[in-house]
Parts: sequence; structure tokens; C-alpha cells
Amino acid sequence: MRELTAARDAHRKPEGIQKGRRGLLIVNTGHGKGKTTAALGLMMRAHGRGLRVRMFQFLKHDLARFGEHRTLDTLGIDHEGLGDGFTWRSRDLENSAALAAHGWELARAAIEASEHDLIVLDEFTYALTYGWVPWPEVEATLKARPALMHVVVTGRDALPELIALADTVSEIMPVKHAYDSGIGAQTGIEY
Repeated sequence: MRELTAARDAHRKPEGIQKGRRGLLIVNTGHGKGKTTAALGLMMRAHGRGLRVRMFQFLKHDLARFGEHRTLDTLGIDHEGLGDGFTWRSRDLENSAALAAHGWELARAAIEASEHDLIVLDEFTYALTYGWVPWPEVEATLKARPALMHVVVTGRDALPELIALADTVSEIMPVKHAYDSGIGAQTGIEY
């Protein structure tokens, strides 16, 4: 435990900025599988180094109990489901928009509170693309975040403005997926 605390505290020291360290804005976008999975991998890595991590999921609802939720609970990592499922299946887009706006308020408050070293905004690109959360407000919050805080944004069709602001952008493109061959979602792989 002492090793984790030392790694976490080293991350937060102001001289880290002088050594070229700073919080990164990372975007995982594209139409391929693995955007959230990559963000979860970063969360595991950061947690393993003693950093405080938190995930806000903008599509999954608060009662979702997929594999990642069970693991995050086991590790004691904060996560919140803020959505009502897949937006393209929503029967009430006004409710979806309200949930996204509320979710952004929670995420923005967490960023401003500076209690975490890494915050993941999972499937947040949809809230931006659909205009449910105003880009200028998100941009201002991301630019004003604590100097050593990392933020990861996932989802398809990231706004060009988000891509321009980001430090690291990965576009995950599909080459082949089992679903295209009629193979359904697999427990422990897709959920």
C-alpha cells in the first residue's frame, strides 16, 4: 500500500509539471470495437499505480451490471451509469438528452473538484454530437481542469473540435467482427 501511495503522490507533485508531465486529454473514437475497453485498461493501469480513477458512462444506465461494473466494484473504483441505454433505440430522446445533461453536470463537478487523477467520460461523444451538452462549456471545463488530471473520452464520431483539443486520439476501425457473421454478443467479451 505504501508503494501505491508513493506513486500516487509522485504523480500529483507540482514538479512533475516541470519535468514535462501534465494531465492528458485522450480520445478513443471510431466505429470499431474496443473504445471503452481501452479506457478501462487505462483505468486499471492508473488504479494499479495508486491514482484515483472514476468513470461516467453516458449510455449505460445506473442498474447495468456488465462485467466491467463487477470488476470496478471489486476494485473499489467509482463508476456511474448515467444513460438510458443505446440512444439509437431510445423511445424518448428528450429524456436521453436530459440524462446526458445531468450526467455532464456530475462529470463537470468531479473534474472541477479535483479529487481524481483520471476521469473517463465513456460514450460521451454522443452527448456532444447530438448537441445535448454544449461543446463550448465542455471545452472550457477541459481546458480549466487541474494540470495533472487525465480525462479520457470515448465514443464514435468525436467532434473535430474535441480531436483538435486532445493530446492523444485513437481511431478504432473495424476490420472484422463476429457479429457480422451472425455470432451474437458474448458474455465477458462484449458485456
